[in-house]
Amino acid sequence: MITVGMNYHVIEGKQQDFEEKFAGVIEALNAADGHTSSTLWKDTADGASYLITSEWSDEAAFSTFIQSDDFRAVTNWGKEQILSGRPQHKIYKN
Repeated sequence: MITVGMNYHVIEGKQQDFEEKFAGVIEALNAADGHTSSTLWKDTADGASYLITSEWSDEAAFSTFIQSDDFRAVTNWGKEQILSGRPQHKIYKN
């Protein structure tokens, strides 16, 4: 089991768009092999900063997902329209 922390900072004023898109992304995550659960967290000190924690059976399952067309489509949309900087991902092995 691994936990992945995915840190995102969105363009000011785009928070609702990001949160609504995450609702769709969670469907893709839940359908992915090896995915257990994911939660979206919002920074109370910086309302444009988010963390998604995601639990996976193993690192290979997560790697397969982030190389998928579904993930690529979401990240391209985010990069072009929503994110203020490059996302940061960190893997925690349990």
